[in-house]
Amino acid sequence: MGARAAVVVYVLAMVAVVVGVDILFFRQHAWARLIANIGIVLVFGAFYWRFQSAFGRK
Repeated sequence: MGARAAVVVYVLAMVAVVVGVDILFFRQHAWARLIANIGIVLVFGAFYWRFQSAFGRK
C-alpha cells in the first residue's frame, strides 16, 4: 500500500471514529461533542506524528 493510500485510510478511520462517538454518546451535547472531537483528532494526530515512518515519511 502506498503512502498516500495509508494516509487516506487513516483519515477515513479518524472520521469514522468521530462520527461514531458523536452518534453514540454526544447526540444532544454540543460542547461535549466539540471537546471530544478535538480530543479524538489530537490523539489521532499524536499517533500519526509518532508513527510517521509507517505512513511513508522519513
